Amino acid sequence: MADDTWTVEVDGEACIGSGVCASVAPLHFAVENGRSRPLAERVEPADELRDVVVLCPGAAVLVRDGAGELVD
Repeated sequence: MADDTWTVEVDGEACIGSGVCASVAPLHFAVENGRSRPLAERVEPADELRDVVVLCPGAAVLVRDGAGELVD
């Protein structure tokens, strides 16, 4: 059964460490050692996460809804 939370992932190979994610959604991302990381794997849905998916220059951020479908 699907839930209402989203899963946030960062593809470490694709991440270029631009910091766009941490700038747009500072409650959800941090940049450490030149790479982004999510602050939590499961989160409540948030518009700024949709923005990060679109704005990430390396297309490294993946956000999935409770059913496992990619959020865009």
